[in-house]
Amino acid sequence: MAETQNTHRPPGTCIPWEEKKKELPEITGDKDLVRRQWEQIDGLAYIYIWHCLLSF
Repeated sequence: MAETQNTHRPPGTCIPWEEKKKELPEITGDKDLVRRQWEQIDGLAYIYIWHCLLSF
């Protein structure tokens, strides 16, 4: 049987910031601004997914 990957995601997130920033190049500007924007967009994606699941 294939191994399952145990990933812990905080409630309300699809991809946590700590995981996403590993994929990005070095941020030269305001890192806190980029983090806040990512968390807002990620939260909207989470709400959208739940809306699609519950509406149909």
